[in-house]
Amino acid sequence: MRFVRVDDPPAPGEDGALLLDERPDPRRGAGEVLIDVAAAGVNNADLLQRAGRYPAPPGAPDWLGLEVSGTVADADEGSGVAPGDHVVALLAGGGYAERVAVPAGQVLPVPHGVGLVEAAALPEAACTAWSTLEAARLAPGDWLLVHGGSGGVGSHAVQLAAALGAHVATTAGGPERAARCRELGAELVVDHRSEDFVARVREATGGRGVDVVLDVVGGAYLGRNLEALATGGRLAVIGLQRGRRGELDLGLLLSRRATVLGTTLRARPAAEKAAIVAGVRRHVWPLVAEGRVRPVVHATLPLDRAEDAHALLRSGEVFGKVLLTP
Repeated sequence: MRFVRVDDPPAPGEDGALLLDERPDPRRGAGEVLIDVAAAGVNNADLLQRAGRYPAPPGAPDWLGLEVSGTVADADEGSGVAPGDHVVALLAGGGYAERVAVPAGQVLPVPHGVGLVEAAALPEAACTAWSTLEAARLAPGDWLLVHGGSGGVGSHAVQLAAALGAHVATTAGGPERAARCRELGAELVVDHRSEDFVARVREATGGRGVDVVLDVVGGAYLGRNLEALATGGRLAVIGLQRGRRGELDLGLLLSRRATVLGTTLRARPAAEKAAIVAGVRRHVWPLVAEGRVRPVVHATLPLDRAEDAHALLRSGEVFGKVLLTP
């Protein structure tokens, strides 16, 4: 099969070259599903791995790709899928390829009304958003602030939270992206280039603050996120785009009776991933089938243009997801 591998980075923190290469097809183990890939999602985690800062978990393929859509080529009886089924899958690695083998518990049917290729935009975003909002105890009527509402996870989280009955605020850069976030269900969009998100969300909530913050920024926003929280609020950190370290006012944390939680998805044990996937199937997939949550695809490129896909993601112009097709 063809796949994209990363040449060794020339120096720490620098990108290795992306090379289209060939290798034997993966072999399906017991309890796994073999999938002919229709499309693979491109994620910021891929950029980090390429730079040598986010290695694959032990036992996972060391080439890029955390999510795919495709057609089942082979599966165990009782796995819940059969050859010919259209599915999506959450991976620990290896999605930039023509075939993947993945534990059956990490495979979902393509939702009704969603195309096979565009479905590749769903698994990583849906599993990340659902598991994080569940951990943060988001409830109907709560206010949620999503940083980066135009990103892959952010654009999904805005839709999901709105469909679940929450009030959604989000940050975005510029009026065009703000308008698109409103179309996804955000009640308040803050232009992070020119506006103070703390002041805007406190104004929108009558001075109370938001119940949950979903943050991909990291250290640079740590203190400000706490200021944006209501009493009893929860800050959920899922990314470190602007730093691993920040300063936190513990007095404010105590007075707000706030919670700071962090979570990742890729390195979780298979059993935990299967539980998250089951939750997505039960709670998120019906919303997708109803059209209340939909994949947001910015561009689809062929596998041999993976370099262009990464450049596009780095540009900051992507709204939603970029996909690669074999």
